[in-house]
Amino acid sequence: MTENTHTVVLEVSGIIRASSKNVVEARLSRRPGVLAVEANPVSQTANVTYDPTATSVDKLRRWVIECGYHCAGQSVPDHICDSDAEPRLADGADHSHHHADHASAPHHADDHPAHHMLDGTTAPARDPESEPNASHGAGVHEHPAPVPTEHQHTGHTPDSQPTGHAPAAAAHSHTDREASAIDAHAHHPAAAHPTMDHGAAAHAAHAPAAGGHAHGAAPRTAQDVMGHGGHHAGMSMQDMIRDMRNRFLVAAVLSVPITLWSPIGREVFGFTVPAPFGLSDAMFSLILSLPVIFYSAWIFFDGAWRALRARTLDMMVLVAVGVGTGWLYSVVVTLTGGGEVFFEAASVLATFVLLGHWVEMRARGGANDAIRTLLELAPARAVVIRNGEEVEVATADVVPGDVMLVRPGAKIPTDGVVEAGESEVDESMVTGESMPVSKAAGSDVIGATVNTVGTLRVRATKVGADTALAQIVQLVQEAQNSKAPGQRLADRAAFWLVLVALVGGTLTFVGWLLAGADVPTAMLFAITVVVITCPDALGLATPTAIMVGTGLGAKRGVLFKNAAGIESAAKIDTVVFDKTGTLTKGEPEVTDYLPLGSDDIRLLSLVAAAERESEHPLARAIVSYADERHIPRLTATAFRNVTGQGAIATVDGHQVVLGNARLMAAEGIDVSPVRAAQEALAEGGRTAILFAVDGSIAGTIALADAPRESAKAAIDALHEQGVEVAMLTGDNEPTARRIAALLGIDTVIAEVLPEDKSAKIAELQKAGKTVAMVGDGVNDAPALAQADVGIAIGAGTDVAIETADVVLMRSDPMDVAVAIRIGRGTLRKMRQNLGWAIGYNAIALPIAAGLFYPAFGIMLSPEIAAISMSGSSVIVAVNALLLKRLRLPAPTSTGTVSQRQGVAPVGHE
Repeated sequence: MTENTHTVVLEVSGIIRASSKNVVEARLSRRPGVLAVEANPVSQTANVTYDPTATSVDKLRRWVIECGYHCAGQSVPDHICDSDAEPRLADGADHSHHHADHASAPHHADDHPAHHMLDGTTAPARDPESEPNASHGAGVHEHPAPVPTEHQHTGHTPDSQPTGHAPAAAAHSHTDREASAIDAHAHHPAAAHPTMDHGAAAHAAHAPAAGGHAHGAAPRTAQDVMGHGGHHAGMSMQDMIRDMRNRFLVAAVLSVPITLWSPIGREVFGFTVPAPFGLSDAMFSLILSLPVIFYSAWIFFDGAWRALRARTLDMMVLVAVGVGTGWLYSVVVTLTGGGEVFFEAASVLATFVLLGHWVEMRARGGANDAIRTLLELAPARAVVIRNGEEVEVATADVVPGDVMLVRPGAKIPTDGVVEAGESEVDESMVTGESMPVSKAAGSDVIGATVNTVGTLRVRATKVGADTALAQIVQLVQEAQNSKAPGQRLADRAAFWLVLVALVGGTLTFVGWLLAGADVPTAMLFAITVVVITCPDALGLATPTAIMVGTGLGAKRGVLFKNAAGIESAAKIDTVVFDKTGTLTKGEPEVTDYLPLGSDDIRLLSLVAAAERESEHPLARAIVSYADERHIPRLTATAFRNVTGQGAIATVDGHQVVLGNARLMAAEGIDVSPVRAAQEALAEGGRTAILFAVDGSIAGTIALADAPRESAKAAIDALHEQGVEVAMLTGDNEPTARRIAALLGIDTVIAEVLPEDKSAKIAELQKAGKTVAMVGDGVNDAPALAQADVGIAIGAGTDVAIETADVVLMRSDPMDVAVAIRIGRGTLRKMRQNLGWAIGYNAIALPIAAGLFYPAFGIMLSPEIAAISMSGSSVIVAVNALLLKRLRLPAPTSTGTVSQRQGVAPVGHE
């Protein structure tokens, strides 16, 4: 595999059967530059990992279309992203495709601004010469425009009205884009500016590629533009469901008269009405069956042809063989003089299979609710300030540097920084944090979050695919499309199962003929064997469960990066937490206030006044402690900091000394009254600060790293699941033991150097433990990679997030228990589905072949086989949807651990 690879989520609309994903995977995998393909029939998308030096998104898109499926490019929220854009290179390497007529075009990659991605990489803007839709007309050489900076786009500066945003610039319809995208000479916005980065190109001409639909066109919902066939040339999942329903209704309506004018109708139902127009029953049934075969059931023959072209086998091949064999045999018999025909069997078989498809697709659609919800978050329109005036534009047309006006109750269109105004922003829909977050000038804001009370002016910093929402969507989609280890085996088994069904059907036909049965009887058994086999149940066994599981996680701010992460999370028996920043806030907090005198409020007021003059973290913690208790404020003078020892100040006429024993000794202050308390606090892992007033020791204040509010509840939730909890820290043993005692941690691994953390994880693994590591810092990355499952705190460093298998967006340790619960629930559904799929086929095949007919008289008709086959897929899909009822640990309430542990309040020793 090359050093530089990209993974994109492509739309692959039109995968009707689960096993049909093999067509996409087989065809794309054989294309140059394609390294891995994972198609998902539930989401109608595919993860494609490719070498950008050998191919591009545009080529991948055209190859998908050649497979017979619809593809408009990347599966992204089109109202904020450009589905045709190439992903930016993570390493900044130039992987452009240089064409003959542009070989001399200047390259300005170094002029493009760097963009910081969610995964921690710093990516320069893409070289536009690799833009697949750039103009390459023969003999035509466009002159490159000056490269825009991050805040300047061609014809567009944040403070001036861009010509590119004029209404007339939106003349191209979305359909035009779809048609031209297949052509190598498409009129893309980048054509006029070959050196423009994709962000600028997407906005310079207000192209529908980024903006969604043309002006005047009917607006589309977020689901329509979610990339799952939501374009004029393709079908959304809802459109596919309606189409399947229509095909089923046509087949069902026509199957009624076909059955009535068949031998079954005459002999079983006693139907005596002659066929109209003097036709024979067989000829009349042939005519009625034509719409069933060439409209309703045509998708099966088309799908079978695609599969055979891709040199693979899927469910479509089985249905096409079953329906086609019975129908063609009946046509030949009808046209050559008569005999027993199977028009009713072929039409009813097609009807029941279509019914199963329709019900199954409706069930599969419910598994993708998480992505729909995410895509509905971002607003389609934004209000920006240009030339001092408010201008409403499409969110896709916002560029870095634009100042957006966000009124109370409105959603923030894209990521940015507050320029002016104060408000509180509800970030629950992205981070899962229930409480609104205060925002003021200089605060970062996340796109798609809701401004609640004040008006904000926000300068856009990240747009399109760079936004947090777009990257979360991509992360969830990649996880949903990735295959669990068990699914890879199931996919291979599904292929061989189709082959077994075809061979088994042939052997059944030959066997019954050799046993003395007539041709119609032998054919009925053969068709039943082919039809009853259900590789789709195997194909759907894990994707539907993965879809629901990742969706549950996304709603709680738990992002699984791949299916293997979900499966591994289910097997975790030991969770190792990094202490600082994970179980604790990483900032000091007052744990004990032990004054010697009776006037404790007065003493705390003197201490706080002195500490207000200091910038030391311990001083800020003491001031916060006093402010929370509404202690009267005093003013300090003559403040003097003593490096490494403490501080001295004059407050309200009193000399106040705060610090360690060395400072007290230097000032001649006797500390013997508090020495025992100081030593006890130190042994408990606390930092003790002594304070004296007018030369006499007055008390002790103890501080320690504050546990997160939900840490204790998170440990308890893990214990309830039978998971052992360990804490890994570089702190000394007493400090680590104090936190462990507060939180109920089982094992403490203290005084560990950063470079030794991964070795400690390996030791636990050698002891037979399946380990999850939870961390947030750069020094946690090796341990996250070593662990069976790496879990990164969302507020942590980019390196930790990149290394981990699971990201906790809320930075809440309780979500570790949520992730494990989801993993176990998902794995349970996967095993149930696989067990059902394997058991069904193992039992159904011998019954369908008629092995029990001679002894017990048990046999199945093709129609019953069709119902059984479709029902098997429906059961698998519905069983996966039941995962939505999984009970997850409740979100924790606010309140510090120290408060719950009974830290002594003011006035109590």
